[in-house]
Amino acid sequence: MGKTLGLRIQEQVPAYGRNDKRGLWAMGCATAGAVTWAGMAVLARVGIARIGAIELMFLFAPLVIVPLGMELGRAMGGGGRLEALGRRLQPVGAALVVVAMWLPPGRKAGTWAAGWLVVCLLMAGGGVVELVRAAWGDAGESARATQTARAALAVARLDLAVGGAWLVASRLGMRPMGIQEPIGLLTAVHFHFAGFATATIAAATLQFAERRGEARWLRRLVWVVIAMPMVVAAGFVIAPAVKMVAAVLFSASVAGLAIAVRSRGREATDTTARILLQVAAGAIFAGMVLSAVYAVADYLGSDVLTIPQMARTHGILNAVGFCLAGLLGWLVETSTHRPVTDVRSFRVEVEREPVH
Repeated sequence: MGKTLGLRIQEQVPAYGRNDKRGLWAMGCATAGAVTWAGMAVLARVGIARIGAIELMFLFAPLVIVPLGMELGRAMGGGGRLEALGRRLQPVGAALVVVAMWLPPGRKAGTWAAGWLVVCLLMAGGGVVELVRAAWGDAGESARATQTARAALAVARLDLAVGGAWLVASRLGMRPMGIQEPIGLLTAVHFHFAGFATATIAAATLQFAERRGEARWLRRLVWVVIAMPMVVAAGFVIAPAVKMVAAVLFSASVAGLAIAVRSRGREATDTTARILLQVAAGAIFAGMVLSAVYAVADYLGSDVLTIPQMARTHGILNAVGFCLAGLLGWLVETSTHRPVTDVRSFRVEVEREPVH
């Protein structure tokens, strides 16, 4: 009678469970935010809440878009301790923004809005760390697309800080550099949607294309997409001509991104993801046409498109059609094909089994 050694491999602390919980947390926050936003819209419609279309457009970002963008960035492999803390504080910061929007501009409203700025600064701090890591990463040709995607996620987080600062200035009633309302609040909207959300979608699109070896031209386009929001904002201070040219170039670059999202989205393996990404591509292409027309009309002094009209058309196409559908589309695709290497560790147990 002898004995032999038997091996039993037991999975230890699977990352799938942790990732699922984090994903459910993000989706729960976004869903609760959407319900809150819908309630605010109803209250504004019946006249109980004195909140205009631009204020409602902004609220859609911290309540719905930002938690989805945070989760997509994490699912793509980005984020450290600062981003993790920012994700945990996001629901609190979003609630404080709702209070800030309910109050008239002034010190109280600005103080409440500062809570959201804290969340944005945490994300931006993580973005700075990620930029440094991307800059010192492997410079080989095969790694450049990865570096660009990481840089895009980092810039997206920095955009949040800029948008949060403009929100606080707007709610305090400040007029930085002589910029009047609603331009101040629209700048906050700009950096949350055209900055944070668009850069995050661009990063996800690039990462998806990279896996298929088709990232060369898209990498160059992504750099333009993530850089132009700051140039557009600077145009408001420099000169009307600069603002117009920058807005047209940004619209063209995002239209190019729409083509990439449509092309890559058709290759997604999840049916829901394919549908969402096709909706996102179509919506933003139409939205960018409106944006370019508005930029030229504003420079020429024409009223063919006004700010309220842009909020009802371009704003909805961008916020709901592109940002919401695009983030959800890449989230679904990313979560469907999470790599097996997410399993953190295994425990090997040695058993002595009798041999009969």
